[in-house]
Amino acid sequence: MADDIRTQTRHQEIRLWADAPPPTTLPAKPPESSYVTPEGVAKGTTMLRNVSEPTLTVFRPRGAANGAAVVVCPGGGWRILAWEHEGLDVAQWFADRGFTALLLKYRVGPTPETDAEFFRQAATQTVRLDAPLTAAQAPKAIGEIARDPSYAAAREACADDGRRALAIARDNASQWGVDPSRIGLIGFSAGAFLVADVAVDPRAEEPPAFLAAIYGGETRGQPVPKNAPPLFTTIAHDDRLLFHMVEGLYADWSAADISSSLYIFPRGGHGFGMVRQGAPTDRWLDLLEDWLVDKGFGPA
Repeated sequence: MADDIRTQTRHQEIRLWADAPPPTTLPAKPPESSYVTPEGVAKGTTMLRNVSEPTLTVFRPRGAANGAAVVVCPGGGWRILAWEHEGLDVAQWFADRGFTALLLKYRVGPTPETDAEFFRQAATQTVRLDAPLTAAQAPKAIGEIARDPSYAAAREACADDGRRALAIARDNASQWGVDPSRIGLIGFSAGAFLVADVAVDPRAEEPPAFLAAIYGGETRGQPVPKNAPPLFTTIAHDDRLLFHMVEGLYADWSAADISSSLYIFPRGGHGFGMVRQGAPTDRWLDLLEDWLVDKGFGPA
C-alpha cells in the first residue's frame, strides 16, 4: 500500500515552520535517516529517526471527497516515527474513504548517528520495556516510564508541531475542498499523546473535530475542555505499559460528559497500527470506520 501513496504524493509536502521558528527547540541531531525495523509487531516496515524538519504531506481523497480532513500522527516513543504502518498506510486508508489525509512528520529527539549504535541502544531499551507486568504494576502515567527530561522536551515540541499542522490544515482547507470545522486528529502511541495534548490544550487553535488516540494518550490531570472533540480510543489488554493510561484518557473524557468510546482487545500487543497479525486487534479499523460514520464523517 505504501508504495502507491509515496508515488502519488511525492511532491505534496508543506514545511511546518517555513515562515517562523517553532516556539520550542530540541537539541541538534544527526541527519534524518530511515531504516527497516528488524523485529516486533511491525517487522519489515519503514521507520524514520532524527527528524529535525517537520512537514505535512497532503494526500487527496481517492474518489468522491467527503469534505473532511484528518492529521495523521505516527508513533515512535518521541525518538523515531513509525512512518509506514502508522503513517503512510493510515493516510491511504483515510484517502480511500474520501478524507483529505495530512501526514505529520514531527520533530523527535536525537538518536545515534550510526545504525549499529542505534540498534544496540534500541535493543537495550526493548528488554527493559518488555519486562512482564501485572495489572497492579502497570504504569498509569507516561512519566513513570519516560523519566529523562529529554522525553518531556520532545513531547512539548511534538505537540507544537501538531498545533501548527492543525492551523495549516485550516488555512488551506478551502483549496483542498475541506470544511475547516471538519478536521480531526489521529495518533498512535507517542502520536496519540500528541493528539491528546493538542485536544486538551489547543492554545490559539479551535479544537479538532474528532480525536482518535490509538494505544496512547493522557490528560496529565488537566481538565478536558468543554468543547473538546468526541474521542475514539483503543488498546490491547496485553499492552501492559499503556493500557491503564488509555483507560484513564477515556475516563477523563467520559467524566467531562464528552462523547467517548473505548475498545479494549484481549491481545494484539503494542504498535500494531495497520499490521494484520491474525489477532483481535485486526478489527480496530472496522470499529473506527463505524464510529466515524456515526459522528457524521462517513463516505461522501
